[in-house]
Amino acid sequence: MIPVLPLGKGEKAAEDTGKSKTIQPVNGKTQLDFVDLVRMALKKTVEDREEHNGEVFSTKLKISYPIAAPGYTLQTGFAGVATSNASFYTNKDANASSVLTSFTYTIRNQIILPVQTNIFTKGNKYNIVFDWRYLLFPSYTYGLGGYTSMNEGYLIDYSCIRVHQAVLRELAEDLYAGIGYNLDYFWNIKELSPPVNKATDFELYGLSKTEFASGFTFNFLYDTRKNSINPDKGNFVNVIYRPNLTVFGNSASWRSLVIDLRKYVKFPANSNNILAFWSYEWFTIDGKAPYLMLPNTGGDPYSNTGRGYIQGRFRGPNMVYLEGEYRFGITNNGLLGGVVFANAQSFTELASNNFETVAPACGFGIRLKWNKFSKTNVCLDYGFGLNGSGGLFVNLGEVF
Repeated sequence: MIPVLPLGKGEKAAEDTGKSKTIQPVNGKTQLDFVDLVRMALKKTVEDREEHNGEVFSTKLKISYPIAAPGYTLQTGFAGVATSNASFYTNKDANASSVLTSFTYTIRNQIILPVQTNIFTKGNKYNIVFDWRYLLFPSYTYGLGGYTSMNEGYLIDYSCIRVHQAVLRELAEDLYAGIGYNLDYFWNIKELSPPVNKATDFELYGLSKTEFASGFTFNFLYDTRKNSINPDKGNFVNVIYRPNLTVFGNSASWRSLVIDLRKYVKFPANSNNILAFWSYEWFTIDGKAPYLMLPNTGGDPYSNTGRGYIQGRFRGPNMVYLEGEYRFGITNNGLLGGVVFANAQSFTELASNNFETVAPACGFGIRLKWNKFSKTNVCLDYGFGLNGSGGLFVNLGEVF
């Protein structure tokens, strides 16, 4: 789930003159969002906000009022989410910057507490990215590779702290490179009700009460999107190389590489409908990554890979993932939209280190416009996977 909030504390409502309510134009078109509906129900006019390059612009920090909302994933079940964010531009030549935090408690006694930033300095000279989070996360694991089955799943419990940060410098327009530092620490790891009289893949791989990984990262970013929340065009390339060496406190050295590729195309060209493509590759280049840090379904930073399967359904040393989605409008005022999507994931087997299986999935969804200026949508999707796998997936903000 990606909680992104709609309203800034500094946003001023249009003066209520007592006249009939009108919706302010966005890019020359009359648009509605959920906030408009609420304001109209309260007999207030909609917001009249300044735009910059087709989007709201303000150098002032806009802090959203905290909001509580329900959430749902296959791994968490139903959850209560309290979240708030702040957005701002450092100047008129910079991309939008954001700071996000939330608190999630689920019916499965899970706690998720992230603090995430994506800040562009004046003129986009630097991009500063933080991803700090605490997790108390009893969740299901199903073993390693693509030959596992749903009935092999059982619960593992653990607590986790993630401290990821990077600073990237602009080399050319939309092109960045930089260095970061990542630390992941898992403790109180234990299996809950594992299979009887059978060693689990976790035990065979090396079960321990703690797992630790620490290392510098080398980052490459190319991003031509103007709106990362809901892109209507552009390309995104993010490459992160992470050597986890013993000098940084690791019990053994290992290295990983993540390649995140995305492309957005208007189709038809004269419409607002979008064809979106996503490729996510996650490799263990050498060494032995901790079990809980192996590539896995939904293991990307926003837990969105593999709609149609529960988070952690597949796990292995290397992962290749592809997804395509078609996003289209349903109402002319932009309030409702829809999507259809298909994806496929494959993981290498531990014994052969080969990709031997493919797990496809597909599905459809509804979009409710939460904020017409940031183009934030509430996303309700239903995905279907193999062997009866499937379920509801909820996001605030597009899946990718």
